[in-house]
Amino acid sequence: MQSVHVPATDIFPVAPSAGVFSPLPLPAVSLSGGFWGERQELNRAAIIPHAVSWVTRLDWLGNLEKAAGKEKYEHRGREFADSEIYKLIEAMSWEHARSGETELSEILDAFIDKVAQAQDPDGYLHTLFGRPWQQPRYSDFKWGHELYCFGHLIQAAVANHRATGATKLLDVARKLADHVCTMFGHDGLDQVCGHAEIEVALVELYRVTDERRYLDQAKTFIERRGTGTLPLFEFGQAYWQDDMPVRAATVLRGHAVRALYLAAGAVDAAVETNDTELLDALKLQWQNTVARRTYITGGMGSHHMDEAYGEDFVLPPDRSYCETCAGVASNMFSWRLLLATGDPQYADLIERTLYNIVATSPSADGRSFFYANTLHQRTTAGEAPLNEDGVCIRGGSSGREAWFEVSCCPPNVARTLASLSSYVATMDADGVQIHQYAAGRIRAELATGALILDIETSYPATGRITLTVADAPGTPVSISLRVPAWATGATLDAGEGTEPAVLGTTTVTRVFRPGQQIILDLPMDPRFSWPDDRIDAVRGCVAIERGPEVFALESIDLPVGWGLSDAQIDTTAGIGEKDGTVTVRLVGLHRRKSGSAWPFNSLNEAVTAASAQAALVPYHSWAERGSSTMRIWIPAYSPTVQ
Repeated sequence: MQSVHVPATDIFPVAPSAGVFSPLPLPAVSLSGGFWGERQELNRAAIIPHAVSWVTRLDWLGNLEKAAGKEKYEHRGREFADSEIYKLIEAMSWEHARSGETELSEILDAFIDKVAQAQDPDGYLHTLFGRPWQQPRYSDFKWGHELYCFGHLIQAAVANHRATGATKLLDVARKLADHVCTMFGHDGLDQVCGHAEIEVALVELYRVTDERRYLDQAKTFIERRGTGTLPLFEFGQAYWQDDMPVRAATVLRGHAVRALYLAAGAVDAAVETNDTELLDALKLQWQNTVARRTYITGGMGSHHMDEAYGEDFVLPPDRSYCETCAGVASNMFSWRLLLATGDPQYADLIERTLYNIVATSPSADGRSFFYANTLHQRTTAGEAPLNEDGVCIRGGSSGREAWFEVSCCPPNVARTLASLSSYVATMDADGVQIHQYAAGRIRAELATGALILDIETSYPATGRITLTVADAPGTPVSISLRVPAWATGATLDAGEGTEPAVLGTTTVTRVFRPGQQIILDLPMDPRFSWPDDRIDAVRGCVAIERGPEVFALESIDLPVGWGLSDAQIDTTAGIGEKDGTVTVRLVGLHRRKSGSAWPFNSLNEAVTAASAQAALVPYHSWAERGSSTMRIWIPAYSPTVQ
């Protein structure tokens, strides 16, 4: 790693020039163990090295090496294989800033060298297109993913520059972005990429370089989307958000990751150009999508075939797709809206998605991943379909897999975990706002001096969060804490007695002295969650939540002889909890089989019922004890209708 001094105040994954809140630099928040600190360490020790080994073994990294030469070569991997290299560069860059990891830093330098060597003289950089034996450049805007890959390269370059101070990859990115502005500006190709991504990258490159044409090009791509530049398609123009202009849409639709990346980039562009109309449109899209098209886990996307949103309230649990990348992109969208508006509802969704999508994807050892995150697994995983390289060929596989032909999700998890501390807190002129709870230290450089807070908590195992002031200015400052929407009954003790905490945001303002504490207690009793009746796929069912975690019933925890389809939940019996174990009373209904070849009957067949206590597991930990079936939504038992 090049030895360059980088002021810690410059290291931001996202750095808007305006907004209600300002992000804290990544090193300003350090996590120390606990739920997320342990996962950051898992990312450093296992997830990133695992992903590096796969892109090397499959020769996706080799594409870049070969592209630097003049010899004909066989491209390995899918058309977007380059982007996985770039996401890993981003992950390793943030990890370097977070932990100073030296072994990964050496790999990072080697990756960057290969990228730089593969760039064409005019700035273009893609390993699948443009050589005499390959398809021409920009010959497939539907599936080519050229601009998509460019976007991930630019994001990686921004991350690397901010994290290390190095400029080698940033120079590559600027040359590439200049090429894009020339080719796709107002006098160039009137096209957009089938997969949004470059928009968010160009805005962040503008924030680093102050080169206005990068922002203008991002805005051009956003305004061009929805004008029909992409061809007709069997899934409809909404698949790539080309059915209507971004500012005219009222809800997210089509391919979920594409929609969310586009929305995140559009928020960035709206903020930097003070486009309040566009920002208001995106706030409405977020609101309607959360209210009608989002799963209880925070997952988005109910279609397997097109990895897309369904219509309003079409949220089938057994066909839920909820791609891990959509969870990452959802957090990108919500985080930008939180910074722009200060509304805690965005942090609520980030928390839900982090615990129930991002944390669910990687296995406990960090070497296998869910691509899709179903809410109801009807059959055990079995053997996944693997290609000749030992790679899973189906993203919707029912189990965690070591790698996929389309392996966008593991590198996305890696870059998210490496930069996770950036989601914890923000600042404004008055003080600090804490949005996510994890053990560690927060340091905010306010205009009047440093405010340093030590956070002690085992959240979400318990609901107590203790903030201790380590240092503070000698003037009044505000410390705001998010109180989740589910936390009715939360209390706050700021040294003057325990009081109810206001849902949304509770704030303490005073001249703080070292040693003073604020204690927030969030109620962590398990609770039943009932679905909106318009979600007909789970009508009559109930889910169990505790704090930010959604719980699941696994077949492993059923009584002998029971199947998931036998079990109903007796909601009148309440929910038990002891030493972190959540239990419910299940009623097993065994209907008498008629023996008929037709599975329907005009008679309500007699049943026999048995009951038993069963333990539930946090959804993020399911499938860790061997192959199993699982469900989140459980039919509610009602003896009056049996």
